[in-house]
Amino acid sequence: MEKGKVVIFSAPSGSGKTTIVKALLSIFPQFEFSISATSRAPRGNEQHGVDYYFMSEEEFLAAVAENRFVEHEEVYAGTHYGTLRSEVERIWSKGNIIIFDVDVMGGISLKRIFGDSARSIFIMPPSIAELRRRLENRGTDLPEVIERRIAKAEFELGKAPEFDAVVVNDDLQLAISEAKKIIEEFIG
Repeated sequence: MEKGKVVIFSAPSGSGKTTIVKALLSIFPQFEFSISATSRAPRGNEQHGVDYYFMSEEEFLAAVAENRFVEHEEVYAGTHYGTLRSEVERIWSKGNIIIFDVDVMGGISLKRIFGDSARSIFIMPPSIAELRRRLENRGTDLPEVIERRIAKAEFELGKAPEFDAVVVNDDLQLAISEAKKIIEEFIG
């Protein structure tokens, strides 16, 4: 199978990467979202096969053992995320460019795997305080989960230099237009 291009978005939870990715998908018709697999339960209105491929931990670990993932991470203890090979092949078979919305370590792994065929973009929150506010306002996580996400974010912010580009999401429209410009330069 011929390898296509991929664009990777990573950020600490609550940085706004999913909102930015959704905006870019409406701008670039040749892009297709790579649906990640996860062993966590759906949140809010998330749907299987739309937002994620939801698997039990046993199903996820069986898929790992069968080498069905391009990359996978245990993001939190007992909570796994990964990119299925079948998803990459499905999108490339249509001649589309894959857009990934993944955690920071997953983004670093994908960039290493896809190399020059990939452009990795780190979405930076304006501050840890703003990140906390966004996570609290989202209303989907318990306070102890938010604390865990904040602690993880502090570690993840140190990984930003490992990405091809960093976009600060202080003003959403500005962040979208900055990401659009980076992508246009990459896809020519």
